[in-house]
Amino acid sequence: MVDDYLDSFQALVSDAGYTDLWTVVVKFRRGLRLGIQNQIATMPYGQPADTDPDAWYRAAWRIDQARLANEAFQSVSRSIPSASLRTVSARPPPLPVARLPLAPPPPVTLKPPPTTLSMGVPMDVDATRKARSLPLRGCYRCRDTNHVVWNCPH
Repeated sequence: MVDDYLDSFQALVSDAGYTDLWTVVVKFRRGLRLGIQNQIATMPYGQPADTDPDAWYRAAWRIDQARLANEAFQSVSRSIPSASLRTVSARPPPLPVARLPLAPPPPVTLKPPPTTLSMGVPMDVDATRKARSLPLRGCYRCRDTNHVVWNCPH
C-alpha cells in the first residue's frame, strides 16, 4: 500500500519540481494513512527529521511492512482450528509472561560544586629539598660536632 503511494508521490514531486525538503515532507505526511503518520511522528527513537524525505519514506515503508506481516500472521493464526492444536501437543500451553513497560533510566543528578573552597595547606616542595640538602651540623668526615669538614684536623 505504501509502495504504491511512494511511487506516485515521488513522481508527483519530480513533476512539480519541489526543492524545499520541508515542504516535501509535509506533503508526504499529509498523504500517508493516519495510523502510519502517527506512528512515525511518535517514534521514541530514530524519528526522521522534518527535512529528510528519504528517512520519512523508509520509516513509512518499514511500518507498512510490519503491518502487512502482522496481518499475515493474524490471518494464519485465525485459520488454524484450536482443536487440532490440542491433539498435536500433549504439553500444557506456556504460562503468560507479564511484560513490564520499559521505564526511562533515572535522571542523573549532579552534585553542585561547593560554595566555598577550603584553603588547605599547600605543599612546600622547596622546604623539603632544603632540609635534605642542608648539611648536618658538624664534620662529615669525622662526625665531630665542634668543627666542619674544611676545618677538620683529621
